[in-house]
Amino acid sequence: MSLVELEQQPSLPRQELQDCLAAAQQAACSGAVELLRSFRAVTDVRYKQAHTDPVSGADLASEAAITGWLRRNRPEDGILAEEGSDEIGKSRLRWVVDPLDGTVNYLRGHTFWSVSVACEQWRDGRWAPVVGVVLDPLHDETFSAVEGQGAFLGKERLRGPLPGALDDALIATGYAYDVSHRSEQGARLADLVGDVAGVRMLGSTALALCWVAAGRLDAYFEDRASRWDWAAGRLIASEAGARVRPLGTGVLAAADVLFDGIEEHVVGADTTEGQDNSSW
Repeated sequence: MSLVELEQQPSLPRQELQDCLAAAQQAACSGAVELLRSFRAVTDVRYKQAHTDPVSGADLASEAAITGWLRRNRPEDGILAEEGSDEIGKSRLRWVVDPLDGTVNYLRGHTFWSVSVACEQWRDGRWAPVVGVVLDPLHDETFSAVEGQGAFLGKERLRGPLPGALDDALIATGYAYDVSHRSEQGARLADLVGDVAGVRMLGSTALALCWVAAGRLDAYFEDRASRWDWAAGRLIASEAGARVRPLGTGVLAAADVLFDGIEEHVVGADTTEGQDNSSW
C-alpha cells in the first residue's frame, strides 16, 4: 500500500490502540526472555561502524524474537528495527524496535538497559507514534503510553518531573558513537553543568526518557540517536507531561518549567544537523 493510500485511512479506534499496546508489551517480553537468558554470559560480540557501537548475539536474538512475534501476530504491519529489519507493511502501522537499548551496559554487566517497542501510524505526511512500551526486564518495570491516554509504569499513572528550579535539576545525557562529535557534546555539557544540580550518563535513551516520565530525572538530551532509540520513550515522556522536541537526530525532554533554560544550553548549529521536524 502506498503512503498516499495510508494517508486516506481513518484514525485508529480506541480498541485498536489497546490491541497495539498489548502487542507491544508481548513483543517486548519475547525479546526480554532472550536478553535475560544471556545476561552476563555473552561471548559473541562484533562492532558496527565504530568500536563504540557493539552488537551481540543477544541483540540479534532479541530482535528475532520480537520481529518474529510481530510477523506472526501483526502480519499486515511494517517493521523498522535496529539490527536490520526494515519491512513495508500493507496497513497504516509500523513497529519501531530497539531489541536492546544499552548494549554497552548490557555487555559490561551493568543493569541500565531496556527493550523498546513503538507503534507508529502514517498520517499528515509523517509517521506519528501512537503506542510506546519500554521494558526494563531486570527490575520488572514496564513503561507504556497510548497517544492521548497518558503514560504508565505498570498500572501507576506517570506525571513527569516535578516543577523546580534549574539549579536543583538532575539531568542525563548520552554521547554519540562518533567519537569526533563528542568534543562538541562535551562543550555543550560543560556550558550547562554549572547551572544544574547533577548530570548523569546512563546509557539507554529509551529508559532515560521513561525516567523523565517517572520524575526520576528532570531532563534528558541527546543530539545523535536513531529513531528506535527514542520512538517509544518520546511518547511516554510526552504523555507523562514532559515537554519534548527533536534535537539533531535525537531528542530533548524536560519538565516544562526547565525546558527553555536547558534548551538554550544544548541547541546549537551542529545539533540541527540531520534534524527532521516532519517526524514530530
